[in-house]
Amino acid sequence: MSKLRVAVIGCGAISKHRHIPEYAANPHVELVAFCDPVKERAEHYAGQYGAKAYTDYETLLREVKPDAVSVCTPNALHAPVSIAAAKAGAHVLVEKPMAATEEEALAMIEAAKANGVYLMVGHNQRLMPHHMKAKQILSTGVLGKVLTFRTSFGHPGPEGWSVDGRESWFFRKDEAIMGAMGDLGVHKSDLIRWLLDDEVADVAGFIGTLDKAGTDVDDNAACVLRMKSGIIGTLVASWTYYQGGDNSTVLWCENGIMKIDTHPDDQIIVELRNGSIERHKVGAIATNEKQTVSGVIDAFVESIVTKTPPSISGEEGMRSLKVILAAFESQATGQVVRL
Repeated sequence: MSKLRVAVIGCGAISKHRHIPEYAANPHVELVAFCDPVKERAEHYAGQYGAKAYTDYETLLREVKPDAVSVCTPNALHAPVSIAAAKAGAHVLVEKPMAATEEEALAMIEAAKANGVYLMVGHNQRLMPHHMKAKQILSTGVLGKVLTFRTSFGHPGPEGWSVDGRESWFFRKDEAIMGAMGDLGVHKSDLIRWLLDDEVADVAGFIGTLDKAGTDVDDNAACVLRMKSGIIGTLVASWTYYQGGDNSTVLWCENGIMKIDTHPDDQIIVELRNGSIERHKVGAIATNEKQTVSGVIDAFVESIVTKTPPSISGEEGMRSLKVILAAFESQATGQVVRL
């Protein structure tokens, strides 16, 4: 079979550390084009992989006609670039948050359907080994019903991660749309929906800019969620965890507790009410400082090669986005928002 011709639009940190090396390692893929408004970035990768460099994504789509595209642009461009790629006949993998609004997300989903291509959202938390193991343990029923949860994602902020540091688009609201909630919170809304196999029914959000000077995007958020099943819990996102990140989830259940990524060596700890304790080492989670394979790119490529719709679909991405948008609405109105 001929290789998938893939283009990467947006050559910042997420492309550098995840998309580009993971495509390069996949035997089904040929990297054929790169696009970035900073021409030198696109040219750097084009030279490395024998591909073409562009500063305009519409020209790339028209001239290269790729089979698939990764959209790794600032958040405000996710929808227009994804829609243009779908209309050009390319399968689309878009970074999270998939869009700025529910209307944009719907338009992306419709564009993919209308043009017979797949749309996948880069929610990699589902694919990380410790989360997959946690879901498997939950499915055994040993813990009984989940009653409450806490899920948290925080790090010192994108200035240490973005290729542009403190000058990054992450801090410009017209490009970023949202801050820590779009960067981290939406990962956790997606994770908790998937982990519990449940949907969020009600959201109360407290969101603010507490310490990042010179920006009006949020750097902290604390939300209370009630799931449709009645489970209640908290979701936290932060860019001010200056003394080390946190990417943990704790589930309190009828028969005990499951701690996910709360321990440096044991990624999952299950403590039952009968006194028994199980510890599982399933591999370290990916962090900005220590990259591991995300699984997202391989899953996207496999869905195309096998003609199987991606499990992390546009519809799934939109459901997770709506939780975050509801939290912003709650912050603005002072009301609990029902989904």
